[in-house]
Amino acid sequence: MTRAPTLVWDAGYEVDLGGHVFVTAKYRLTRKRLLDAGTVTEQDFVRPRPATMAQLGLVHTPDYLRKIAADDFTISERLRLEVPFSDEGRDAMILSCGGTISTCRLALEHGSAGHLGGGFHHAFPGHGEGFCLLNDVAVAVRVLTHEGRIERAAVIDLDVHHGNGTAAIFADDPSVYTFSMHQQNNYPLDKPPSDLDVGLPDGAGDPEYLALLARHLPTVLDGHGPELVVYLAGADPFRDDQLGGLALTFEGLRRRDRMVLDAARERGVALALVLAGGYAHRLDDTVAIHVATVEELVAPG
Repeated sequence: MTRAPTLVWDAGYEVDLGGHVFVTAKYRLTRKRLLDAGTVTEQDFVRPRPATMAQLGLVHTPDYLRKIAADDFTISERLRLEVPFSDEGRDAMILSCGGTISTCRLALEHGSAGHLGGGFHHAFPGHGEGFCLLNDVAVAVRVLTHEGRIERAAVIDLDVHHGNGTAAIFADDPSVYTFSMHQQNNYPLDKPPSDLDVGLPDGAGDPEYLALLARHLPTVLDGHGPELVVYLAGADPFRDDQLGGLALTFEGLRRRDRMVLDAARERGVALALVLAGGYAHRLDDTVAIHVATVEELVAPG
């Protein structure tokens, strides 16, 4: 019996950013390693369509979408984005938004699904920052809500950086519960409040991290009662990440993923996983963390 496809990826996610710390080849390399190990097959993947302007407009302002289309940014706006803007990069971000929409739809159909991409949580309605041009997570949640597929959603953001854009977008939306557990003394400086924020001290490792996550997951899942969880499984809480200051190990990150996945499965809540950040000194380490996350996702529950 052929397994239903529950993973989303596209070659268009890989963009040449020069020597940038954000190495987009990680998406392709993660997929390759999963295929080479036999963890997944080609039939497990679907390729997304780019998000439409109407879908992006459910989150982002008309003026900002105009600037993106016309490459009409000021110098300060380009600096705030922190990645070089190009037509290729813009197209990759629009495609990634479509990828997260597809992943959420698959999650509702099959119980869980994973996106080898996505998690651009620093993008606001009217500007991009921190490597994030468009907020794919917010776009996907708004699209599914707009289509009437869900009424309540939750975002579990376990990237090392606070999900400031997502928190701001959903600040006045009681249908979406935002939870961010992050390194407190790290980017961004301004952290708009999520519904639940847990700011960790520098150097926090596996025991403290996992204990706090276990304590707070029931608040998110039981208190809010979401029909869909979007899980940002950032690899950057890793102890050797260039942009992080936490100290999680490979096994600690795997246990983190298992904890989130198990909590959603036990409650019958659909879960859409996106990879989010990851900037280890060794690209191979970032890829290994992402691979372990997908292994946990596709393991028999």
